[in-house]
Amino acid sequence: MKEVTSQPYAVKEEEHVWIPVRDGTRLAARIWRPVPSETDPVPGILEFIPYRKRDLTALRDSVNHPYMAGYGYACVRVDLRGSGDSEGVLDDEYLEQEFEDGEDVLAWMAEQPWCNGRTGMMGISWGGFNALQLAARRPPSLGAVAALSYSDDRYADDVHYMGGCLLSDNLSWASTMFAYTSCPPDPQLVGPDWRTMWYERLDGMTPWLAEWLTHQRRDAYWQHGSVCEDYSAVQCPVLAVSGWADGYSNAVFRLLEQLDVPRRGLIGPWSHKYPHLGVPGPAIGFLQELVRWWDHWLKDEDNGVMDAPMLCTWMQESMPPSTAYDERPGRWVGEPGWLSPHVERVAHPLGQNRIGRPGQQLSSPPLSVESPLSVGQFAGKWCSYNAPPDLPYDQREEDGGSLVFDSEPLRERCEILGGPVLHATLEVDRPVAMIAVRLSDVAPDGRATRATYGLLNLTHRNGHAEPEELVPGERYEVRVQLNGVAQAFPEGHRIRVSVSTSYWPLAWPPPEPVRMTVHPEESRLELPIRSITEPDELPTPLFAEPEGTPPLPSSVVRPGEERWTVSRDLVDYRSSLEVVKDLGVLHLEDVDLDVTRRAYERYSWTGDDFDSVRGEIEWVMGFRRGDWDVHTTTRTILTSDATHFRLHATLDAYEDNRRVRSRNWEWEIPRDHV
Repeated sequence: MKEVTSQPYAVKEEEHVWIPVRDGTRLAARIWRPVPSETDPVPGILEFIPYRKRDLTALRDSVNHPYMAGYGYACVRVDLRGSGDSEGVLDDEYLEQEFEDGEDVLAWMAEQPWCNGRTGMMGISWGGFNALQLAARRPPSLGAVAALSYSDDRYADDVHYMGGCLLSDNLSWASTMFAYTSCPPDPQLVGPDWRTMWYERLDGMTPWLAEWLTHQRRDAYWQHGSVCEDYSAVQCPVLAVSGWADGYSNAVFRLLEQLDVPRRGLIGPWSHKYPHLGVPGPAIGFLQELVRWWDHWLKDEDNGVMDAPMLCTWMQESMPPSTAYDERPGRWVGEPGWLSPHVERVAHPLGQNRIGRPGQQLSSPPLSVESPLSVGQFAGKWCSYNAPPDLPYDQREEDGGSLVFDSEPLRERCEILGGPVLHATLEVDRPVAMIAVRLSDVAPDGRATRATYGLLNLTHRNGHAEPEELVPGERYEVRVQLNGVAQAFPEGHRIRVSVSTSYWPLAWPPPEPVRMTVHPEESRLELPIRSITEPDELPTPLFAEPEGTPPLPSSVVRPGEERWTVSRDLVDYRSSLEVVKDLGVLHLEDVDLDVTRRAYERYSWTGDDFDSVRGEIEWVMGFRRGDWDVHTTTRTILTSDATHFRLHATLDAYEDNRRVRSRNWEWEIPRDHV
C-alpha cells in the first residue's frame, strides 16, 4: 500500500472526545478533520463499532480516517456503548439502544461547527451492519452509506445460522465478543474512573451465545435489525462491498436487486478486510473510491462515480486448492444491474454420479449416503475473517464421505456468476437432518477446489420460522441455495457437486447420524451461467493502487503464532481441529501501550459419536503500560446430546496478575429442530 503524506488539506486530530447521548451516557470518539473546517464546515463520516479505537483498530483507523479527512471530511470513529473507552455495558449486537445511540451521534455531528450538517456512515462487518440499519431509520443528516461485509438478514445470512443450520462461527464469534467486552477502558483517557467502568462491564456482562442459542428459528429477535424486512426503509445511496472469501457476499446481490435507491456493488477476491488491505489480492485503491463516493453524494460533485456498472466483481480463475492465497488470478467484470441480463440460470440433470448437459436424459437408481463426522475437516471457516489459512483445502477427502456427481470434462470454458441451486428429491431415516452441498472445480489431475457451498436444515425446508420434522422414508423436494460466486471453470476441468449429511465443524451436526437417499432422476443442478464474451463486456473501473495515510508507529514485542491442525487418533478414534490465532504482543508507540491478543479454538469428536461433538474456545486479552497491567481470560465450551445444547463459560479478570473478578455461567438449552 502506498503511504500518502501529501493531501489537499492538513488534518487536525482530536484523540478523545466525549459525545453525550439521550440517557446521559458518554460515548468516546476519535476525530480527524481538515484544519480549514474550523471556519469552513465539511461533511462528517461516522464509523461506529465496538473494537476499541485506542488500540485494537488504531492502526487501521490511522490508515483510513486521516486519508479521508485530508480530502475534506470530518471522520468520527466512535466506540459503541460499553466498549473501548465509552461508558456503559454492551449487552448484545444491534440492539435498539445501539440504534438510538447512533442517531444521537449523527445528530451531534451535524450540529458541530466543523460540520455542514451532512453526514455519511461507513464500516466493515459490525460497522457495515449498523450503517445499513441506521440508514433504514432515516436520520435527517445521513446522506449516503458505504457498507462492507454485512448482512441484510440476521438469521438466514449471518455468522449465527446458515440454511437453518447452527454455524460453529456462532460459537467463535460469541467467544470473540465475550473477550472484547471484558476489556477495560484506558485510564489515560477516561481518568481514575477506569476501574469503576471496568467492573461495571465485568459485573454486568453475560455471554451472548446463550441468547443466540435460544433463538434457533427465525423470530422477532432476528427480524430486528434485518433490513430485508423492509428494503423500502432505506432511502439514501448505498455502496455495498464484500469479497468472495468473505462470509457476507450474498447480501451485495440482494441489495442491488431489492433497493430502490442509487447503489453500487463491489465484490473482490478478498477475505473479511477492507479492499485496500484485501487478501487474497489484488487489493485496490478503495479509499480513493470512497472519497469519490462521498464527493458525489455529500458534496454534490459530478464526478461520474455512478457511471460504472452497478456491479463490479472479480471473476476468479481456476486455482489449485489451498488454505491461503496471496492473489486470486482473474479479471474485473461489470453488470448493468442485478439480476443481470448476462446471466442465465441453466438446469443440469443428475444421473448416477454424473452431472449431465442441459436437456440430456440420465438414468440412475437411488443413491444413499451417511456421512462420517470427518466430512468438513477441510471446510475452512464460514468466513475467512482476516487471516488465511482458513480457506477450504482439497476436497477429495471430503468427497470420500459424500455423494459425488461429476460433469464430463468441459468442452469449453464456463463462467458462473451468482448462487447455484441444487434441487433434490430425497428421503432420510431421521426426523431431523441436514444436507451440505459443495460445488468444486476438479482439475485433470483430480485436485478439487471448492468454489462455493450451501447448507439446509431439512426441517426448515418450508421456511425458517416454523420448522417441521421429517417423516422417515417419505420423499421431499428441497431447494438448497449455495453462496454466490464468480468462478471460471477451464476447458478440460470438471464441475463436481458433493452432497453430505454433516459438515462439521463448520456447522453443528444433527442430533444423530442420518442416512439420506437422493433420487438423481428427480433432481437437478441449476447454474448461473454468465455467457457474455470478453470483447462485449461492460467497461469496468480501472482501480488505482491501494493508498492510505501512514499507520501509527508500532513494534513487535513478541511475535504471534498461527496454526490450523487436523488430527486423528486411530486408537480411540478421537479427532480434532485446532486453530491458534495468536497476534503476539504489539507495542503502540504513540500511546506507549503493549497489547496482547491470543485465541485458541478446538473442535473435537470421537468416531461417529454425535454426542461427543465439542467446541472449546479460549481468549486472552492484555494491556500494559508502565505499572498498569491488566488482562482477561475467557473460555466458552459448547457440547450437545440429542435433546439439548450445554454451554459453559468462564471469565477471569486480572490487574497486576491479581484476579479481581471470576465468573462462571452454565446453561442447558433445548434443541429446536437443529
